[in-house]
Amino acid sequence: MIEVIMSRKGILYDVLLILGGSLLTALSAQIAIPLPFSPVPITGQTFAVLLVGTLLGSRRGALAMLAYLGEGLLGLPVFAGGRGGLAVFMGPTAGYLWGFVAAAFLVGSLAERGWDRRIWSAAAAMFFGNGVIYLFGLPWLSYFLPGSLSQVLAL
Repeated sequence: MIEVIMSRKGILYDVLLILGGSLLTALSAQIAIPLPFSPVPITGQTFAVLLVGTLLGSRRGALAMLAYLGEGLLGLPVFAGGRGGLAVFMGPTAGYLWGFVAAAFLVGSLAERGWDRRIWSAAAAMFFGNGVIYLFGLPWLSYFLPGSLSQVLAL
């Protein structure tokens, strides 16, 4: 009986952490600087994704990002500019959004291996996580912008 209660508390704890991570990401998305030359604004999302992955670990961090995407897919205004809905997943920023899941998983995995214990290794983990976001985002964005992938990166 005690094990059942403890496991339920553990699940509730995990759910609250995952929802908290998705909420932090949603709030950070509202910090947005539109760029006149690109359909992708500078937002606080990237920082939140990397922080959530580091704090929650690989599984919970990735699940928090999946929850965040699910909230947006349901139409909640969780994305930059208060946007939500299926149209965002068809637009130029969708690749970055999917990259959030992989980046949170990677950074969380590196944190689980102790990369978050020193400033230089933590910075390296964040750098790699940011690279993963670009790895997903840039090819998708290139469908919406003219030019090569390197030109898209410049934008």
